[in-house]
Amino acid sequence: MMEIKKLREIAILLFCFFPTFSQAQQIESSLEIIDISTKKRKIILEETRHFEAPNWSRDGKFLLINSLGKLEKISLKGKKLGIVNTGFANSCNNDHGYSFDGKLLIISHNDTTVGKQLNSRIFTLPAQGGTLKLITMGFPSYWHGISPDGKMLIYCAMRNNAWDIYSIPVEGGEETRLTTAEGLDDGCEYSPDGQYIYFNSFRTGKMQIWRMKADGSEQIQLTFDEYSNWFPHLSPNGKWLVYIAYQQDQKGSHPFGKEVKLRLMNLETMQTSDLTDVFCGGQGSINVPSWSPDSKKLAFVSYKIQPSKK
Repeated sequence: MMEIKKLREIAILLFCFFPTFSQAQQIESSLEIIDISTKKRKIILEETRHFEAPNWSRDGKFLLINSLGKLEKISLKGKKLGIVNTGFANSCNNDHGYSFDGKLLIISHNDTTVGKQLNSRIFTLPAQGGTLKLITMGFPSYWHGISPDGKMLIYCAMRNNAWDIYSIPVEGGEETRLTTAEGLDDGCEYSPDGQYIYFNSFRTGKMQIWRMKADGSEQIQLTFDEYSNWFPHLSPNGKWLVYIAYQQDQKGSHPFGKEVKLRLMNLETMQTSDLTDVFCGGQGSINVPSWSPDSKKLAFVSYKIQPSKK
């Protein structure tokens, strides 16, 4: 029975990390920017294709998205600025982002040299593209955060059939397991002062937002609502946290094409409010850090799913 349970968990997570779409579906993706003070949304790119997970560049000039295994730069007006040279890493998934100083790009690449499934490994390269450096020998490993001083990476990884959060030096080396609770821990990100790591956890049987110190100690729960809450992202000024909330319980998964909304937490008062109305999204909407450098705006992706035209 234990083996069946583990296989079921792996099947669910495979769907989360590698969503598939019916041939009878047509996906329309919208790259949006929202002002957190006015809640005004602006679509800057809308296309009939599937793209995901925008990062805001550290200089504030463009957004980085992934589509079909490649990383694309998009201007704030929706102009396509080209594809980043990631060398042999032509199967990038939606866990990517920049160092705080903007000099380093971290990617998660589905590496078929180590297997056909659950094969994501983390690489670094210059922000403008170039030579890749393998950081995690172990797999699967999905990048989510980098420390403000640029010395450590944090990521979600499966080791010995358990999904937990790990850290590793940015130059590579030995990884350190930071969570050990039963159930998926994911979506980890450092606070701008480097003191804390925020993450989402299914350890209570409900996906909620948690926080721990950077060394993995003092793990505390921050949200206690009826939603399935994923991917906490900290504003650069340290005042706000945004996350995506599934309207229906998704257990330990974060599937594509569900009713979701973005929620905003004031980190001084710990009060949470809706940032958006409900939209079609989930996997791919806000997997990675996507705040503007001035902490005033946020980028995300919403979707429309329609039957394909014959």
